[in-house]
Amino acid sequence: MAEAAESSRPFLGLSGVSVPEDTPVEGDMSVPRGPPSPDDPLSTLDEPVRDTILRDLKAVGTKFVHVLYPKRSSALLRDWDLWGPLLLCVTLALLLQGGSVDSKEDGGPQFAEVFVIIWFGSVIITLNSKLLGGTISFFQSLCVLGYCIMPLTVAMVVCRVVLLVGSGVLSFTVRLVVVTASFAWATFASTAFLADSQPRNRKALVVYPVFLFYFVIGWMILTFSPSQ
Repeated sequence: MAEAAESSRPFLGLSGVSVPEDTPVEGDMSVPRGPPSPDDPLSTLDEPVRDTILRDLKAVGTKFVHVLYPKRSSALLRDWDLWGPLLLCVTLALLLQGGSVDSKEDGGPQFAEVFVIIWFGSVIITLNSKLLGGTISFFQSLCVLGYCIMPLTVAMVVCRVVLLVGSGVLSFTVRLVVVTASFAWATFASTAFLADSQPRNRKALVVYPVFLFYFVIGWMILTFSPSQ
């Protein structure tokens, strides 16, 4: 009968529950009052679009400068992004575009081929680095490998200008020197950024795929000949 009487009482929720004042409550219950202080950091949600674009462009330009003067630094690893690698990949693929798709002559690899080779190669090198015990994240490695394509992209621009002048032995010699220097530059820059993130006894296993990756790109640039 007592249980039946208790079940017939209406449920009053938590209105009848009292909590002693000395009971500790975890968490910060304070509510900020007043207008925000000028010293408070500006949220990117309140940032104008123009300032956001300029800030991102400045960050990309800073990373290009670090590739120009490669050294053991975490600049490309700390604030990674894929805008620079995407820009370099598209530019290089457009410069290596052999001509029209219907052309029967071998004027060079098409846009999609170059795009897939660059990104697929970067992913394979990144996975190899992670499997060998690398301490950097997946996207940090993609960022470094992508930004270090810049010397090869510059070499492609130089080769296109040289090919406009002529295609003799002198032209090939100049292109060979430029591509070799840019290949060495790209390999050295990428290994300088990635060296400290790899185990000491496995650095050679990480450097070799990087060497092969940039060598393939350099070979495509060196053997490129525009379709007539």
